[in-house]
Amino acid sequence: MQKSRRRQQLACGLLFGLWLPCCLAQTTPSNSPTRAATRTPSPLSTPSPSAQSQSARLKVRLSGYPRKHNEGRVELFHQGEWGTICDDDFSIHNANVLCRHLGFVSATGWTHSAKYGKGQGKIWLDNVQCNGGEKSIELCKSRGWGNSDCTHDEDAGVVCQDERIPGFVDSNVIDTQVDENKIDGVRLRPVVAMSRKKLPITEGVVEVKHRDGWAQICDLGWTIKNTHVVCGMLGFPHERKVNKNFYKLYLERQKNHFLIHSVACLGTEVHLAACPLEFSRPNATSACRGGTAAVVSCMPGPLFMQSNGLKKKPKTSRNVRLKGGARVGEGRVEVLKDSEWGTVCDDRWNLQSASVVCRELGFGSAKEALTGGRMGQGMGPIYMNEVKCLGQEKSIWNCPFKNITSEDCQHVEDAAVRCNVPHMGLEDSIRLTGGRTRSEGRVEVLRSDANGTQGWGLICGETWSTKEAMVVCRQLGLGYANQGVQETWYWDSSNVTEMVLSGVKCAGSEMSLSQCQHHRALSCQKAAAKFAAGVICSDTTSDLVLNAPLVQQTVYIEDRPLHMLYCAAEEDCLSKSAAKANWPYGHRRLLRFSSQIHNIGRADFKPKAGRHSWVWHACHGHYHSMDIFTHYDLMSANGSRVAEGHKASFCLEDSDCQEGVSKRYECANFGDQGITVGCWDLYRHDIDCQWIDITDVRPGNYILQIVINPNQEVSESDFTNNAMKCNCKYDGHRVWLHNCHIGDAFSEEAERRFEKYPGQLNNLLP
Repeated sequence: MQKSRRRQQLACGLLFGLWLPCCLAQTTPSNSPTRAATRTPSPLSTPSPSAQSQSARLKVRLSGYPRKHNEGRVELFHQGEWGTICDDDFSIHNANVLCRHLGFVSATGWTHSAKYGKGQGKIWLDNVQCNGGEKSIELCKSRGWGNSDCTHDEDAGVVCQDERIPGFVDSNVIDTQVDENKIDGVRLRPVVAMSRKKLPITEGVVEVKHRDGWAQICDLGWTIKNTHVVCGMLGFPHERKVNKNFYKLYLERQKNHFLIHSVACLGTEVHLAACPLEFSRPNATSACRGGTAAVVSCMPGPLFMQSNGLKKKPKTSRNVRLKGGARVGEGRVEVLKDSEWGTVCDDRWNLQSASVVCRELGFGSAKEALTGGRMGQGMGPIYMNEVKCLGQEKSIWNCPFKNITSEDCQHVEDAAVRCNVPHMGLEDSIRLTGGRTRSEGRVEVLRSDANGTQGWGLICGETWSTKEAMVVCRQLGLGYANQGVQETWYWDSSNVTEMVLSGVKCAGSEMSLSQCQHHRALSCQKAAAKFAAGVICSDTTSDLVLNAPLVQQTVYIEDRPLHMLYCAAEEDCLSKSAAKANWPYGHRRLLRFSSQIHNIGRADFKPKAGRHSWVWHACHGHYHSMDIFTHYDLMSANGSRVAEGHKASFCLEDSDCQEGVSKRYECANFGDQGITVGCWDLYRHDIDCQWIDITDVRPGNYILQIVINPNQEVSESDFTNNAMKCNCKYDGHRVWLHNCHIGDAFSEEAERRFEKYPGQLNNLLP
């Protein structure tokens, strides 16, 4: 086929060489499937505005099986339909353009002959020739949209370098690939007056969006499996029986328009559009003879249960959890084994397995199955690989999977999910105004006055922090909190000037501000609108985690002479009693260890303060960008501090990185400070202030605690993993650490056992 084409191209070149230059301006792709582009290599013409606007709308995805998130068959969405690319003339330049479109830095290879399986539908592009610098594949030369003489045996694929373009948030998603055009939307229409006012709506008539209104589904042949699918896509894990007699009487008096005549779900689908559907004929006189409109009743998960009088409360799993997500119902999948949490590898990760996790946790079916550490990377063990759920399992532990070794998977392949959750209307009671983008602004809340009149009001900025901002960003569906702003005078003003809330205090995990604490009566010293609270939200953020095993491996005691501790004393790295010592004579007893702090998030960790406000420390010869970056504490079993917490003020830089990740931050020469995603900052045990002064501590059993970013000055996706704890045995001469772990790495039961640890009786390591 290739040789035949080349002969044709050569003939065309000889016959039409005179007028060929005039046609070169038309070698950019056309919407017309009958206009073939000339195949003679030539410079690309500047795309027309219409072509550029098409480029902005072009959707690209990777499909096929088996594959990982960074490889697959290339599919393009054009004119409302997904299609493939033929492998004729395909090159690494084409692959580079496609991989960058998907958010990867480059391509490492491409595949031919439908390596990832044969696609379906159109073959949209053929003989594609890119130079590698195009922003979209449709700006490359080709035969034009839909003009191909290939079969799906020649579908092209790409393998992208598994490194993301900084700030790129799309891709790495295995989503439902169904024709949602035939079902634009699904809802439950409640018929009981009281149910209409309560959210979430858990019961009602199933309706599908149709033109400018809503239509019903005939219940003839309706099964519990259909109900299971509908409840799942609406955010509910389970279904309930419905009182059909009540609804029959009601629906007989209603005028129904039946769009769908029958549904035949298997029960494992994640969307009603994925089920076999039979649509009613347009001119049918009776589209549902002998039946009525389908009605379902769903059981909400514990997070969404109102006081609805349910006798039996549903339980969620204690062996599965989601970490690192910004929104409710999303995150990295972690499973509990032998009292320790670990992750799931993304090999063969799909929507069926993701849905089992979502329903197990009290959400609906999976909206998206995410791969490639999309919700950040874990630090503990990886327990599962190639999970193969059918979709009806009660737990991911009931699904077939492979136990893995460290050679099989790394944490860059951690699987994640984004689940369907019920509509709660939380975003309707809050808004952002005055910001430069929709992701930032002054926070305004909807309140009712004594007369019941609703209006918007401001929140006092005093004590406003990152935790409160996290809740606002989550409530509005805007991702992570980049910053909580206490003064908003520099943003555009609005007509809302009245303070209505003060003293707002959140844990950071709430679904809305209404679940946080606040003053009963307004108490705000700076009540002017310019001191109102604001937020800056972001799609990505950092996540710092300490390497706990390294602390345990490197701990030791040093008696350090006072004449070597002048710099340390200047930086307040010694306990208070050091001030009364006979300087420069004597020594201090120091508990020393190394700290390796990893950024496992999806954005670089950068100090809040700009470099203009960094403090130069002459003793150590570098700038300190954060006043408090780490707390080191030695505590008794009852939680009281026995050695003063060391408030470390460090210089942040990339000491080393994972393979394929480049260093970006270095302290030398007043360089930028921070920790890159996939890198870590190492503080060796032998540098100044990398210790706790235990000169005044008596022998005994203690708990060593290290907390990173303790004041939460800098945004992170997860603050629960910022603390590390170890059991500590000190006999007056030597020290041993046991059970060092990140604060949320153990099960609740194991953590209780840790707190009751009696210490080693014989000072021998187990």
